[in-house]
Amino acid sequence: MNVETAKEILGAKFSFSAVDTQKVVQELNIPRDATILDVGTGLGAMAIVLALNGYTVKTGEPSDDETIYARQSWQDNAKKVGVDGQITFEAFNAKRLPYEDGYFDAIFSLGSFHHIGTSDRVQVFKEFVRTTKATGLICFFEPNHHTVERIRETDETHPEPANPITYISGLSLRPHEIKGVNFDAFVFHKT
Repeated sequence: MNVETAKEILGAKFSFSAVDTQKVVQELNIPRDATILDVGTGLGAMAIVLALNGYTVKTGEPSDDETIYARQSWQDNAKKVGVDGQITFEAFNAKRLPYEDGYFDAIFSLGSFHHIGTSDRVQVFKEFVRTTKATGLICFFEPNHHTVERIRETDETHPEPANPITYISGLSLRPHEIKGVNFDAFVFHKT
């Protein structure tokens, strides 16, 4: 199944992010055998786009996350588009990832970074760097300001988007920003 068909099956919420995530995943040209982590599962949109592109994905979020974005029916969504066998869920806190140093080829986070407390963002970034291979990449998708305004129509307390580039001081990363329709991508390579 391709992403366009998945958009028809999963509807507007999936399509809203898939328009940007699909484009970036294709541009990144990650090897098919890559070890990939998706941080902040939610509806499963990021993990599903990755799986539809042929990747096997680990995904997770904190078990105690009580926000409206956590613990949604990601597995049902993955089953509807036939990729549930390519996605493994594990509850974890991004401040203390339960993986060894250099484990992942790529780490993705769709719309999650701005929900992490400002004081914890550097620690989360350090964990992403620690668990990514020297040749790996880290990719954050953050909603643009127009998207946040739309989200606030139903969630008036939704936080402002974060710019991950402001948190990389001293982390030896090369950033690249890709503007999107709803989400901007911030891609980091180790230097």
